[in-house]
Amino acid sequence: MFVRIVKMHFKETKISAFITHFNSVRDRVRNQPGCHSLQLLQDKDNPNIFFTYSTWEAPENLDTYRKSEFFKQVWQETKQLFEEKPEAWSVQEVKSDIHY
Repeated sequence: MFVRIVKMHFKETKISAFITHFNSVRDRVRNQPGCHSLQLLQDKDNPNIFFTYSTWEAPENLDTYRKSEFFKQVWQETKQLFEEKPEAWSVQEVKSDIHY
């Protein structure tokens, strides 16, 4: 299992449109094969910055989703709202014995 984090910086006037759009597609994204969870997070200091945090069974599941017509439609609408180019990371947990 791995995590996909996408950072998106939106135009201030487009935040409401993005949230509406996200809410309209989130369940379909969550129901993609191999997607275990999807969260939308907002930066506490800059309300124009959002992150999606999703967990996936395998990289192939994310790749299949990203090649789908559904993703292309979602991304086409989303990218029109950006202030800056988005950033994305695929990460996995590193096990450690550190306790905070």
